[in-house]
Amino acid sequence: MYQQLLKQVISGIIICLFFLGVKVNAQTHHFRVLAVTSRSNDHEKMMTAAKSFFEKLGKENHFDIDITDDTSKINDANLKNYQVFVMLQLAPFDMSYSQQDALQRFVEQGKGWVGIHAAGLTGTEFLAANTKYWQWFQNLMGNVIYSPHPAFQRGTVIIEDRKHPVTKNLPAKMEIEDEWYEYNKSPRFDVHVLATADESTYKQSKPMGDHPIIWTNEHFRRMIYIGIGHSPVLLSNHDYAILVRDAILWAASK
Repeated sequence: MYQQLLKQVISGIIICLFFLGVKVNAQTHHFRVLAVTSRSNDHEKMMTAAKSFFEKLGKENHFDIDITDDTSKINDANLKNYQVFVMLQLAPFDMSYSQQDALQRFVEQGKGWVGIHAAGLTGTEFLAANTKYWQWFQNLMGNVIYSPHPAFQRGTVIIEDRKHPVTKNLPAKMEIEDEWYEYNKSPRFDVHVLATADESTYKQSKPMGDHPIIWTNEHFRRMIYIGIGHSPVLLSNHDYAILVRDAILWAASK
């Protein structure tokens, strides 16, 4: 009788500890994300599909996410409420000088930055006359300058670092359709490359040879750029969802 009662007590304690552990774990991973999207017509379909995609990611992975195309939200007072900033197709030149400064302070404070596709439009090609160039952002991107991309087409992403928290859950290769952004040079000497574009699998505009497509910049605590992401079809790709999920979780991690 005594032994049976003792077993029940111990079992009850274990169950309580289990649920307490789940609760603590969820609280540990709870954080807030601000995703600012592009208003460009070229990315309208992607932006429309992205809202439900990111809301689902947040719900499943214990983070709150606010999604907006209003760049006025990029200010010191508002950014202090978030641990991660997702620059979703939003180009650096789409922000005012004060918004650029606020985001720069956010990143330099050690908070997370996830840039996707058109977030990587560095260089002066799209700047209006007499516009100040945001050199800091080019440095964040690994000191590369965007050059016109080739046609939208199918190609292969090769995961180079299979141990990094962002890419460890991905297969060795990903077959996708994208615009395969090109730059004036490889950023490899200034960044940590996680994945490359296999240029033998599609027709380039200007071959790079060494063509990183996903990377982090270790001069900043939590920065990651994901060059792929033009088409809304990617949001229904299981591996791409894992990539974006793990990028956000890593960017928020301590």
